[in-house]
Amino acid sequence: MAKYGEGDKRWIVEERSDGANVHNWHWAETDCLPWSTTFFTKSLSNLTILDGEGNLHIKTKKVEKVDGEAYVNVRKGKIIPGYEISLSLSWEGEAKDGEGKTLLKVDGSVEIPYISDENADEDPEVKVTIKDEGPIGKTLKEAMQVKGKPLVLEKVRDFVQTMAKGGPAKDELEAKKLAPKNGNNNTNSAGVSNEKDGVEKEAKKEVKKEVKQEEKKGFKTITMSEKFNCRAKDMYEILMDENRWKGFTQSYARISKEVGGQICIFDGSVTGSNLELQEGKLIVQRWIFGSWPDGIDSTVRLVFDEPEPGVTVIKLIHTGVPEEDRYGNATVVENTERGWRDLIFNKIRAVFGFGI
Repeated sequence: MAKYGEGDKRWIVEERSDGANVHNWHWAETDCLPWSTTFFTKSLSNLTILDGEGNLHIKTKKVEKVDGEAYVNVRKGKIIPGYEISLSLSWEGEAKDGEGKTLLKVDGSVEIPYISDENADEDPEVKVTIKDEGPIGKTLKEAMQVKGKPLVLEKVRDFVQTMAKGGPAKDELEAKKLAPKNGNNNTNSAGVSNEKDGVEKEAKKEVKKEVKQEEKKGFKTITMSEKFNCRAKDMYEILMDENRWKGFTQSYARISKEVGGQICIFDGSVTGSNLELQEGKLIVQRWIFGSWPDGIDSTVRLVFDEPEPGVTVIKLIHTGVPEEDRYGNATVVENTERGWRDLIFNKIRAVFGFGI
């Protein structure tokens, strides 16, 4: 990604003497880093995460820093956002006993090392740390991961969506569309007429675009067959054990081993529940991705087959995968399939030595 303010002079159109950017012919670039800092400060400061549930009290304090670069380029009405941002956030937690007495009060931090337009369709990595790693401190940290991280990611998604619409440049663009042009009466009248026609054409284009998006929206099924050098019961145990999930994904996980029990994997990016379980033979789960549109869930079906002792074949059928995420990016199926292969199956082979 090019740095803010840089460009090839051969492609830069000289400024007019009157300062007008006719039809937005050349790039109109807006520095969005100060606006981004304000956005995250307002949306992430003083958020209540837990207010007494389980005798725990957790809230965010303030955004400590927002570093990197962010900008929006506009040319001929087309918005192209660009950003590479890291941010840190402080939080505090307090654990009390049944009588309301404080057992531990401690501070912690949340780090998001990389928020980028190149990964707009994926949730960024979120690291939660705490200054006390004792038993109570770990309980507070886990609660922040389970309850706080999804809320932080929600605010990041709001930022991504707002930047896609122009960020701080959106209001300026709307004002330019409505502003009358200077000149004599005839020229002004013609200008207003042409502007009206242009607005109407843009509106029609937007309607066509929305219809096209509606036509594209749908769901796909991912099917995969993977072979491993192990017993079927071993693979089943790995996929149903939260500590092993934490090991091979290097991310937080909570996995119930009961039908109807809840699951939370990949640091809360995926949540759901167990629908059907047959030890060593079958796992059926409901998966909900944080980056998908609201109200959409999918079904994961993993069938374990052991054609010969020490060789296991897993057949995956992942149904209800939307073609587009909540931001309109049509890479969900590709990213989900790659996630199964690279972040789950291949990681299990590498960590547990089950490769074939």
